[in-house]
Amino acid sequence: MDAQPGTYGYTRAACTILTHLVCTIFTILITVLSRPGSSLFSWHPFLMTLAFSFFMTEAILVFSPHGSHFRMFPHKSKGRLHWVLQCLGLACAALGFVAIVYNKHLAGKAHFTSWHGLTGLVTVCVVGIQCLAAVSLIYPSLVKGWSLAKLKRYHAAAGLLTYLLGGGSLFLGVSSVWFTASVGELAWYLTALCPVLSSLVIMSQVSNAYMAKKRLQS
Repeated sequence: MDAQPGTYGYTRAACTILTHLVCTIFTILITVLSRPGSSLFSWHPFLMTLAFSFFMTEAILVFSPHGSHFRMFPHKSKGRLHWVLQCLGLACAALGFVAIVYNKHLAGKAHFTSWHGLTGLVTVCVVGIQCLAAVSLIYPSLVKGWSLAKLKRYHAAAGLLTYLLGGGSLFLGVSSVWFTASVGELAWYLTALCPVLSSLVIMSQVSNAYMAKKRLQS
């Protein structure tokens, strides 16, 4: 899929570059606020943000023809890089999940009592399933009766849902008492836009790629 020329192509490139910047700045901000290593809890916001705001966003944008750092790479190399970034994201999400569960256990607090906690639990489970299912793309012979093209379509659709769950979990996370107390009300409104903006751009990227493939097939 080639990048579209003209104003449309430049606009999409600008949005993709902005997403790179927003997700990176957001990750740095959470890192500064959480100060990973200062407490057991500090690892939770840091690792979860690193997983969903940085690694998983960059993993999806690897395939973007608009503003990707790797758009000149062959598709096979992009696929491998995507796999590496997603595995890093999964590792960070799993460690961040373990950190908050163990922290609550030590504090004697109930688990998954908020929308953020419930959404985070579902998201981590879905990420694990999505990564496990992605093995079929590397070894398509494991799935009988399914073409590689169909597996890729289902993987892209499930991946978008997974990313939106991650973005929703981050949004609920920045709505927590800890975060609002750390940054103040005005900064909260600006910061809360980060996961929303990145989710909208990713949705646009995936839908644009799907429509482009449909046009090529018709």
